[in-house]
Amino acid sequence: MSIAKTNALRILETAKVPFTAREYDAADGEIGGVAVARKTGQDPERVFKTLVAEGKTTGLNVFVIPSNVELDLKKAAAAAGDKHVQMMKTRDLEPKTGYVHGGCSPIGMKKRFPTFIDETAPLHQTINVSGGRIGLQIELSPEDLARLTGATFRDLF
Repeated sequence: MSIAKTNALRILETAKVPFTAREYDAADGEIGGVAVARKTGQDPERVFKTLVAEGKTTGLNVFVIPSNVELDLKKAAAAAGDKHVQMMKTRDLEPKTGYVHGGCSPIGMKKRFPTFIDETAPLHQTINVSGGRIGLQIELSPEDLARLTGATFRDLF
């Protein structure tokens, strides 16, 4: 069975970045990072969620953090170089990024936004992020993810 291509998968293939794509059953509606980790047999510390927040002066910023923690908005604002950030409303996510809640990948958004990956990511040989749709995860090295997205590693929780 082949996996339907998403922007994220196309970008990884074009860049010749090694990755593993994993599909999981999302029919039960459990699409949170910890549930996804369980469904894919991965450690929740290695399954990262992609969050989009809006800064007062910096606009949209992307934060990639382990699924089992919460984003510290003060640390996120500091990473983005802003005084204040707030989470983007779910209804605004798809029009601005091209992705839906639960299927938001840091790779292949409509435009490249400043991206910050939690500093714990390089402690792992590989991490998992959304593949660009609900039910799809991509496993790749944190360094490859940072290179593809122009991200920097920061303390985010």
